[in-house]
This record gives sequence, structure tokens and C-alpha cells, in this order.
Amino acid sequence: MAFRRSLYKTPAQLRAMVEPGLITAAALDAVRPAAVAGASTLELDAIAHDVIVSRGAESNFQLVRGYRHTTCISVNEQVVHGIPGERILQPGDIVSIDCGAQFRGWNGDSAITLVVPDPNRPELVAARQRLSEVTEGSLWAGIAALASASRVGEIGDAVQTHIEASGEGYGILRDYVGHGIGRKMHEGPTVFNYRVADLGPEVRPGLCVAIEPMVVGGDEATLVEDDDWTVSTVDGSDGSHWEHSVAVHDGGIWVLTAADGGAAGLAAFGVTPVPID
Repeated sequence: MAFRRSLYKTPAQLRAMVEPGLITAAALDAVRPAAVAGASTLELDAIAHDVIVSRGAESNFQLVRGYRHTTCISVNEQVVHGIPGERILQPGDIVSIDCGAQFRGWNGDSAITLVVPDPNRPELVAARQRLSEVTEGSLWAGIAALASASRVGEIGDAVQTHIEASGEGYGILRDYVGHGIGRKMHEGPTVFNYRVADLGPEVRPGLCVAIEPMVVGGDEATLVEDDDWTVSTVDGSDGSHWEHSVAVHDGGIWVLTAADGGAAGLAAFGVTPVPID
């Protein structure tokens, strides 16, 4: 007889989600200062790997069939799923780093976007920084919405509203979405980054989701490169990707992949995260 796993975790399971989230956050924190001109994406991948292993965890990306790296690193027109390799970061590059850890059978998943400094091209850097800031802001708008949402689909509404309010005309990827997270890195429910008619399952204690807006500077159309992984924009416009794993519990919400539970990011939205007991 087959058993269907519930979308909602028990309090004990939520507590087990805390450490893999913190390990994932630590890995990305270690990569941040190393993402400079002259560094290879494979070097950044190794830094994340070392942090995860040193904390007694394993890369959940390496558990995905056919993938052998700890991170996905996407540069410029690449939006998501870029494979670390010999590519050398250049001044002005916009770089998205996606990472996850599995610890004692539970998962964390998070992504950040950085812009490599380039004093010779301030306008390019400013434009790319703006794209990253709007994308990150939409992530926090979605997380904040989760704190009072009745249905999961309200997250996507908040994400899209924030992006539209920027007035920049950015595109939102439609073919790639957020997801539930727990025993597996990718579980139900689907978490859209845009408005949908079907608002999906109920938001209630025990829900754990990875919210991850993927935003582009131009048209939202993408293609998969010849490596069968890397997703790039068709028009060559820049991409940005931000992600956090978030838990809903009896006391409120807690961002599992932020060391402060999301306090700094949520402050602008008047939401205070509550630690998981």
C-alpha cells in the first residue's frame, strides 16, 4: 500500500529542518566574498562544498541524477542551473549562486545574486544591481505574504506585484517555480512567482516552501543550453535568482536559510519572524 506524504510537517520535523537551512546559509555566506573578478565558478563551488561537508552534511544538488556539483552558478544571461566550471568571473558580471544541503535526511535550499564590481562600467553595474535588488525584494515580499496568507498562491501574487511596482518592465520566468521542501529538496506544493487562478493548498502550520523568484531584465523566454542544464534568456538579457526556504509553524514564520530567521529582510514589510520551538 502506498502512503502519500503530507504537505505539512510535524513540530519535530520542523525543528529538524533548522540545521540544514543554517548549513545552506553558511555555505552561501562563505561564497559571497570569494565571488570576485578572476575567480572561477568551480572555485566558488568548492568553497560551498567544503562548508557543507565540514558541518556533517551533504550537497543535495549532488543527489540529483546526473548532477555532480554542490552549487548551480549562473552568469549574466544565464538565469538558473548553470554548471560550475572553468569560467572566470569578469568585472561587472551578475552572478546567481544556488545551493542546498541535506542534513540527517532533511533539506535546505537557497540562492543569492551578486554583481562583481567594475569601476569602469558604473552604469552596467547599477543596472544589474537594480535587477538583483528588485528580485531580492520580491522574494521578501513573497515571504512576508506567507505570514498572513490563506493559500500558497498568494505568494506569487505578492512577488509579481513587487516586481511590477518597480516600474522596470522585468520579466518573470514562467517555466521555473518554487516548491515545497523537506525530506526531499523538491516536494509539493508548487510555489508560483506570478499570479495564478488556482491559489493551491492551504497555508497552515507545518508548511515548508522554497520561494525563489527568477527575474530577467528583458523577455521571459528562455532556452536550455547544450549542456542540458543551463537556462539562459533567449534575448540575452540578464537574469537574477534569489531563494529562501521558509517554515510556517504555530508561532508564525521562520526563514530557515537565514541566520536571523529573516528578521532583516522582513522588517520593511512589518513582519517579525518567530523561532521554531
